[in-house]
Amino acid sequence: MKRLLLLCWLLSLLSIAVAKDVAGINLDERIERAEDGVTLELNGAGVREKFFFDIYVAALYLPQKSNQGFEIVQSEAAARVEMRMLYSKVEREKFVQGWNDGFSANLDERQLSQLAERLDQFNGWFETLTEGEVIELDYFPDRGTRVKIKGVEKGVIPGVDFFQALLKVWLGERPVTKSLKQDLLGR
Repeated sequence: MKRLLLLCWLLSLLSIAVAKDVAGINLDERIERAEDGVTLELNGAGVREKFFFDIYVAALYLPQKSNQGFEIVQSEAAARVEMRMLYSKVEREKFVQGWNDGFSANLDERQLSQLAERLDQFNGWFETLTEGEVIELDYFPDRGTRVKIKGVEKGVIPGVDFFQALLKVWLGERPVTKSLKQDLLGR
């Protein structure tokens, strides 16, 4: 009996080290990107809610954990934001509106103008998504922001400035929600 309890306790510790559960979504504590061999740590994760509905789980992966939003946004290091859909169906138009609102809320006119063409390209890749589908937004310092939707690579948006602006949607002065910002910062 003692061995069984010890085994159960050890297995529970292993599961804590390997994954984190957020709203029923199992997130890896650490990922290694096959494309560049970079290991990223789960910095934080939380649920994007709107009008009392759970829309998606967002997870932020960084080379090193940090609770400093400004430093994360200014970094030029590899990173990933992963979004796992919780809501039954989110229309493409809602994504486009959300990205446009998030960028506009956190950038001045000059910054927004410099990113407008790339933001249009980014928005063009989005589609209606349903529960369980995944968006991966990977920043590669030598390439830019790679967008994968439902496991399909849509393309790469060049420039660290684009990824930094994208991070501001969640970590900027006017984040999509303050509670999600705190969750992504691991607070």
